[in-house]
Amino acid sequence: MEIGSKVGHYEIVKKLGQGGMGVVYQAVDTRLERPVALKVLPPELMSDPERSARFLREAKAASAVNHPAIAQIYGIETEGDASFIAMEFIDGATARQLIQRDELDVLSAIDIGIQVASALQSAHDAGIVHRDIKSDNIMVTRDGHPKVLDFGLAKLVDNADEAGSDQTVTTFQTMAMKTAAISQTEVGAVLGTVAYMSPEQARGLPADKRSDIFSFGIVLYEMATGKLPFSGESALDTMHAIAFNESQPISDLKAGLPYSLQRVVNRCLEKQADHRYQSMAEIAEALTAIKRELESGVSSSAPFMDRLSDRFRRLAARAPGGKAIGDGALSGRGVLFLALWGTILVVLIIVVLANEGGLGGILPFAVIGFFVYRRYQTQRRRLMRKFANKAKKEKPVRLISSDGDRFLVVLEEAPAKTLVKINSLLESVNGSLYRGQPFEMEIETEATEEQFREWLLRPGLLFVRDPKVVA
Repeated sequence: MEIGSKVGHYEIVKKLGQGGMGVVYQAVDTRLERPVALKVLPPELMSDPERSARFLREAKAASAVNHPAIAQIYGIETEGDASFIAMEFIDGATARQLIQRDELDVLSAIDIGIQVASALQSAHDAGIVHRDIKSDNIMVTRDGHPKVLDFGLAKLVDNADEAGSDQTVTTFQTMAMKTAAISQTEVGAVLGTVAYMSPEQARGLPADKRSDIFSFGIVLYEMATGKLPFSGESALDTMHAIAFNESQPISDLKAGLPYSLQRVVNRCLEKQADHRYQSMAEIAEALTAIKRELESGVSSSAPFMDRLSDRFRRLAARAPGGKAIGDGALSGRGVLFLALWGTILVVLIIVVLANEGGLGGILPFAVIGFFVYRRYQTQRRRLMRKFANKAKKEKPVRLISSDGDRFLVVLEEAPAKTLVKINSLLESVNGSLYRGQPFEMEIETEATEEQFREWLLRPGLLFVRDPKVVA
């Protein structure tokens, strides 16, 4: 659109920005003589009649959410081939711009977080999930009031079934991926919306209000430290980090941040949705308590066990070269294993030294420590063998192999009791993991002999009942 041109009764003043979800212009409503923002929507969003009708219904519902921290939607209109949303014009800067200009201290970040959390709670109460919470979608007015943008692009959720299917999620994610791909042309560019996805969005699963909570946690982390918790050299790397990597503690990036804020961020960024806060109201309450704590000047330090757990998680989530890896994330069981054995060995060494046992007295414990560490390191391989040894007792099982992350189980037939037992074995093995991604399993019940021969010759064979078919 050209500056000075008219679209309906709106006169274009200037272009404000462009993203995966459309181009935004500042305009003037010539009828009501007020400034507005016009978001011109991508043609692929509105070209399909069914999706367009659904979008209009959802945006209409979103416009009914009334909260001072939500930018108001005035209308959704079509002029020729262009479809656009007319919304409240916010005179200010995005949270991301404020972060880049280093204009946010911890108190202002928490204050913005409280108001945004309250706004999202109002939307969630109305059955609206935003699905694109990011620092670019939070404007802060010149007098310091945050406004959440783009509720017109949100998903309307049936409160009775928040886990229901979402046929439009792929469209939004595809747009986000395109935006990320474009940003790759700039060295060091942030990967757009991808960097704010929840693990379930990164895996292509439906998003409910807990997805907004994860994305909010990313924004809170970014406002507190000036950095994103998850990033990679490509969009896929970033999504992998979101799904599997642990974030670096905020206190490592910026001194003086209260541990109570770290706890809130950690809970928002839990990989499993059930482990996060279950409502934005809980987050607003927690942030309000932190604000009172900071204003009073009394800030609690991190409990010893929490610091120890964080340290173990970070160590286990890093490769020898120091780069975080997805399959290194430490489980609660792994934290307990390392903490218990580490404590035992340290206490025994101290006792030996106190009794003047010298270095010779320490040597046996060093050997024990080495074997404990080896047991920890080889646990994944041992669990693979354990799974195979137990699963092969089921007569229908012909072959078991593994590539390290996924089991292939070939069955001659598939009685329900066998499938139940094998799935139970998998759950048991995954529950015993000290670190890394849970094992996955592929079950084949109608394999041809040619396929069987191919699987038999693959690396990672753990068990075969009838190898004579190769002859």
